[in-house]
Amino acid sequence: MEMFKTDPEIPIFLMSLTAGNLGLNLTAANRVYIMDPWWNPATEDQATDRVYRLGQNRDVIVTRFVMKDSVEKKIMQIQERKRQLINSALAKSKESLQHDRRQEWLNDLRDLFK
Repeated sequence: MEMFKTDPEIPIFLMSLTAGNLGLNLTAANRVYIMDPWWNPATEDQATDRVYRLGQNRDVIVTRFVMKDSVEKKIMQIQERKRQLINSALAKSKESLQHDRRQEWLNDLRDLFK
């Protein structure tokens, strides 16, 4: 990573989403390409936020690659439902949230195998 930050001959730093959401500071970058969408939208958000950290002084461009009628497209739909569930969760009881999580998990599986 130090070479990526300091050597202009190294223009690309490849990283998986699971590695990219672990508290790294990647403000030397200004482009993020998401090739493998993740079930949990927070995982992608955390990985992308590594480029947006304090010290970033350039515009950041995030590009998502999703094929039409693919499992990736379905994962994107699952992410959107999860975001809606998170937004509504603040007003619900613990028992209601547990039921919602179980139902959401079943919905995710159904959507993937439609």
